Amino acid sequence: MSTSTAQTRKPRLDFKDRVAGLPKPVKIVLWALFAVFLFALPLLNIPFITTEDSDFGGVLFTVATYVLVALGLNIVVGYAGLLDLGYVGFYAIGAYVVGVLSSAHASLPWLVAVPIAIVVAMISGVILGAPTLRVRGDYLAIVTLGFGEIVRLTLVNSQWLGGARGITDIPRPPGIELFEVPSLDWSNGTPVVDLDNTTTFLKFGIGDFVPYYWLALVIIVLVLVFDILVKNSRVGRAWEATREDEDAAELMGVPTFRFKLLAFSLGAAIGGLSGALFAGKAGFISPDSFQLLLSILFIAAVVVGGAGNRVGVILGAIVVSYFPERFREFADFRVLVFGLALMVLAIFRPQGILPPGRTRRVKRADEREQVLEEGLPDA
Repeated sequence: MSTSTAQTRKPRLDFKDRVAGLPKPVKIVLWALFAVFLFALPLLNIPFITTEDSDFGGVLFTVATYVLVALGLNIVVGYAGLLDLGYVGFYAIGAYVVGVLSSAHASLPWLVAVPIAIVVAMISGVILGAPTLRVRGDYLAIVTLGFGEIVRLTLVNSQWLGGARGITDIPRPPGIELFEVPSLDWSNGTPVVDLDNTTTFLKFGIGDFVPYYWLALVIIVLVLVFDILVKNSRVGRAWEATREDEDAAELMGVPTFRFKLLAFSLGAAIGGLSGALFAGKAGFISPDSFQLLLSILFIAAVVVGGAGNRVGVILGAIVVSYFPERFREFADFRVLVFGLALMVLAIFRPQGILPPGRTRRVKRADEREQVLEEGLPDA
């Protein structure tokens, strides 16, 4: 290849770079349309997307809770580089705190119980992290894995928490049963709204989970804003330095233990918030709701999407939670196919569906180096 040809070649722009080059008004309009689509999604009967054998609003709420959990776990795994295999423990703590405080145990309002659940989950993260974050790698993974099982077994053997029977009659978030909106019927190819036809009218009560999905969507937006602010701050830079080389970060004056403990507590708080939403939607929780499999799925969402990339982990959470529900008609084979798909993805895309920015930067640097090498004349 000649030198002139090598000089004309440019590194390929990724999707993020192309979007960043759009005018600001265009980006605002696109984000607004995307937000409207997300909120209207449960009201639209879109082929190949809407599930047929279950309530689509409930499926979307499950996806939203996985997204929220993945954002919290991404702080621990993606930003700080800490392998947490017992994240379901914080999820269970948030759910049980809401269940205890808002049911017959204390009868507090749901909006009061949720902030308490977040604080308790954060404190539990500090209690777990303070003695264990001095170990690294596989040892930390084993400790956190044990924490998740300890929480579940404690719930099983605590009679004042309902034991194996769990907690019932957990109140819903206020006002959800009061929403009434018309549904859109797309059977004829165009949307039709008929307020007098009860078959095309949605009344949100116990059996419909669309308002829960909307509530979770609003909370996800707030968590995303918080995530962006923290990641772009001094704290985010300290997490990145700790993840890349903890010893070098210590030598440069970064108090790595304190920042790891901060990441652990913030991730625990978001996990507790997601558990609180789950408890409010389900109305009933038991230790069986927080099996070890959930922790595996949570970590799979982060790894599959791309640890460290918030958009990637959101996509990973959608893949992990939505597709098993979408193909539920295949019964047990759906789990086998899903597992095989994860294996294929891990082999051919080990960095995740959307790798973090540092991975893309390294790849672009390698491309530029290859271009320069190809442009050099042979000796």
